[in-house]
Amino acid sequence: MSVRARDSLGGRAAVVGIGATEFSKESGRSELKLAVEAVRAALDDAGLTPADVDGMVTFTMDTSPEITVAQACGIGELSFFSRVHYGGGAACATVQQAALAVATGVAEVVVCYRAFNERSGRRFGSGVQHREPSAEGVALGWSLPFGLLTPASWVAMAAQRYLHTYGLTPEAFGQVAVTARRHAATNPAAYFHGRPITLADHAASRWIVEPLRLLDCCQETDGGQALVVTSLERARDLPNPPAVVAAAAQGAGRAQEQMTSFYRDELTGLPEMGVVARQLWRTSGLTPADIDVGILYDHFTPFVLMQLEEFGFCGKGEAAEFVAAGRLPLNTHGGQLGEAYLHGMNGMAEAVRQIRGTAVNPIPSARRVLVTAGTGVPTSGLVLTADG
Repeated sequence: MSVRARDSLGGRAAVVGIGATEFSKESGRSELKLAVEAVRAALDDAGLTPADVDGMVTFTMDTSPEITVAQACGIGELSFFSRVHYGGGAACATVQQAALAVATGVAEVVVCYRAFNERSGRRFGSGVQHREPSAEGVALGWSLPFGLLTPASWVAMAAQRYLHTYGLTPEAFGQVAVTARRHAATNPAAYFHGRPITLADHAASRWIVEPLRLLDCCQETDGGQALVVTSLERARDLPNPPAVVAAAAQGAGRAQEQMTSFYRDELTGLPEMGVVARQLWRTSGLTPADIDVGILYDHFTPFVLMQLEEFGFCGKGEAAEFVAAGRLPLNTHGGQLGEAYLHGMNGMAEAVRQIRGTAVNPIPSARRVLVTAGTGVPTSGLVLTADG
């Protein structure tokens, strides 16, 4: 382990603004326009203006550069701009980098954003179509020739081993899907608003790659989401209650690859999320018992179960029963399975709403929320808390 001690970032920055476009399958506008709409909405929510912003963070695999979004939003000089790699694994790390910039005085107000036409444009779920020569491409070369061409196929390998090891059936994954869609059904912003599912619906959905069914796979979405981060001191003078960054972490495990880490000692866990979990608990001083809401990255249902186990909410192989029992309010916006697939950015926005008490499915007196980013890749996580 490279990190063995509590870091000093916790409590020094807060999320003060959230903004999003509608979530759809055909936005009808450019990804740049989606980014600008989301950023402006987040600044309005924060009670700030473009002139206040001096930092921006986004993802790689993005068509809207920081300087272009800044120009289109009317933002002036930037003292900090950054991109985080590894697809959905970057989500919480955008806020971590913003918080680091704020805590060290590199920037005062940082906007984190993500916008794409992931349904009407480039569909990540369609798998690898073409790659330029790279070390990452070489790693994929050990899997693609054998038919493992899509994210679902890569996850299915680990999911099959998980079921075998713990003596479970694919119905174990259905608990996650049903929970997400139950919350999405009461969320007007969710694509699957008004459309809950049952375990029988899950079991009847068609196979995508065994043991994954259609309802184990997240949807594809057009849309944008942005968040505004500033110091806790400044946050206290703004209109909305701050969501304090109590802890933030990134993690990559041994023998880490992008979605194809099949040469590890075992395939039934997510070591990269274990790295994140240990640092979040160290820095925040919290334990699983202290968390009021979990917003866990749910591109595929099996990896939600593995995340719960990596964070210590339950024992290995016990997560399906844990979810079924409702021991932790989970993905109260509907997650990526039910609300929208925005590479986890909409999950961070839901965490902020829970702390503010403005979520459509509010958890009474929610003060501590765990948020995670994409799994199967180098990843990240946050603990957001109420102030005071």
